[in-house]
Amino acid sequence: MKSSFIRGMRNGIPIMLGYFSVSFGFGILSVKMGLSVFQAVGISATNLTSAGQVAGLSIIAAGGSIIEMALCQFVINLRYALMGFSLSQHLDDSFTTLHRIILSFGITDEIFAVAISRSEPISASYMYGLIVTPFIGWTSGTLLGAVAGDLMPQSVCSAMGLMLYGMFIAIIIPPAKRNFKVLLNVIFSASLSVLFYYVFPAISFGFVVIICALVSSLLCAWLFPIKEEEKE
Repeated sequence: MKSSFIRGMRNGIPIMLGYFSVSFGFGILSVKMGLSVFQAVGISATNLTSAGQVAGLSIIAAGGSIIEMALCQFVINLRYALMGFSLSQHLDDSFTTLHRIILSFGITDEIFAVAISRSEPISASYMYGLIVTPFIGWTSGTLLGAVAGDLMPQSVCSAMGLMLYGMFIAIIIPPAKRNFKVLLNVIFSASLSVLFYYVFPAISFGFVVIICALVSSLLCAWLFPIKEEEKE
């Protein structure tokens, strides 16, 4: 069990390094939007979702409602539930219901990719190790970024705050280049977002995210349905 936990920690080190740099930008952005260092770290310690945290931060800054926040987080983070369903087919007998509940907190895109790529069944101790190192990287990066945001000049903070948005662009560009359908989805979502920003500015940021995600997904599902042979 101990060796499995250590193996998980080792496999999580590359994720930890990536999370540290990205969460550093989140920490700066949080302080720039008026949050304290403690509040910024608290968000990262209780949420392990970069896109969800950035969207939630914008809703907080805009004074959005709890319902708006909940719906926005549900739409953005729904994919983690699907990842959890997929991982559940590869777990060994050490995974009790309590382990499933606790470890569901740490399922992210990168952690899922590493875990699902294993050829042998996934143990609970391995998943704890795989999650703990990225969690440390995410929270410590937020802490240092938030502290630095209090000390660095505003111009430097604004420049470094762009790291998060650079990460999001880096995520969507590769699949958009490989798949024309993904590219159309990205273009349509971005265009719809710009439309809301300039034509319907009264609609809050959280609901804009929800509407853009749902409308673009439904439109692409209608235009590019998955055929039965592709499912098989």
